[in-house]
Amino acid sequence: MTCDICPRNCKIDRKRIEGFCGMTENVKLAKADIFMWEEPCISGIKGSGTIFFSGCNLKCCFCQNYKISSGGFGKEISINRLAKIFEELEIKGVHNINLVSPSHYTNQIIEALKIYRPKIPIVWNSNGYEKIESIKKIAPYVDIFLVDVKFCDSNLSEKYCKANNYFEYASKAVKQMIELKPKLNFKNEFGIKILKSGVIVRHLVMPNCIKDSINILEWLSTFGKDKFLFSLMSQYTPYFKSYEYPEIDRPIKPIEYKIVLQKAKELGLNNGFAQELESGTEKYIPLWNLKGV
Repeated sequence: MTCDICPRNCKIDRKRIEGFCGMTENVKLAKADIFMWEEPCISGIKGSGTIFFSGCNLKCCFCQNYKISSGGFGKEISINRLAKIFEELEIKGVHNINLVSPSHYTNQIIEALKIYRPKIPIVWNSNGYEKIESIKKIAPYVDIFLVDVKFCDSNLSEKYCKANNYFEYASKAVKQMIELKPKLNFKNEFGIKILKSGVIVRHLVMPNCIKDSINILEWLSTFGKDKFLFSLMSQYTPYFKSYEYPEIDRPIKPIEYKIVLQKAKELGLNNGFAQELESGTEKYIPLWNLKGV
C-alpha cells in the first residue's frame, strides 16, 4: 500500500523505500525517557514518558531536533518493542506517555497500543501538519492533543518548512482536535494540576514573524479560551539551516515576544502558559543517545 497518512500524500510504498518523512514503515526511535521540559501540566513533578520518533513530514530549516527529524538518527524497532516501551515508561511512574512527531507512524502506534494500552494518558505531540482522517483514526487511542501552529502565512511556511499548505491543514487539524477533545480534564497530583485529557495549542514566536503570530492568535481566539490551553513559546534558537535565512538567524528580541504576549492577553488567550524569554537556549534539546529504545 502507498502512504497517504499525512498532507504530503507522497504515495510511496514505505515497505520498500522511504517516504517524504524520510522513514520506511519500520518504526524508528531516537530516545524514550523521562522528559521534564513540557508544559507544567504535562511534565508535572514526575516527568512525561517521552518517545521521540525519527523522521518528520515538515522540513523546518530551524528545527532543533534536526538530527532525528531530517538526519534520520535512530534505531528501528518492532511494534511489540514499542508496546513494551509504553509499559516500561509507565512503570517509571511518569504522568503520561508522550509521542513526539508521531504522525507518520499513526498506523504502527495504533497497533502497539492495541498490544499494550497504558493506564496513564497518551499525548499526541504533533507539528500540526495533519489530515483530519488521520486525527479521527488516532483519536480513540489518544487522551491529549499537544499541537503546534507554526505559521499562518503560506509564504512563510513554504520558505521555512517546505509546506505552502501548512495552515490549510493545521487549522483544520486543530479544529478537529478541539471538537474531539472539547473539555479540559485535570487531576491534582502532588499539589500540581496534571492534564488528563484535552488540547494544548502551542505557538513559537519567531524573529520578524510578529504579524503572522498575531494572525494566528486572532484565529485561535475564535474557539473560546475554555476549549483548550494555549502555550506561547519563546525558545526559538537559530539552529540547523537558519543561517541560510538572515532574517531568522538570531534569537527573538524581547520587544517581539512582548508584543505577541500582550496580544494574547488582549484576546483572552491567558488560559495556559507563556515561556520566560530566557528559554531560548539549547538546554531543552535532548541528547540523542537511543536511551530507552
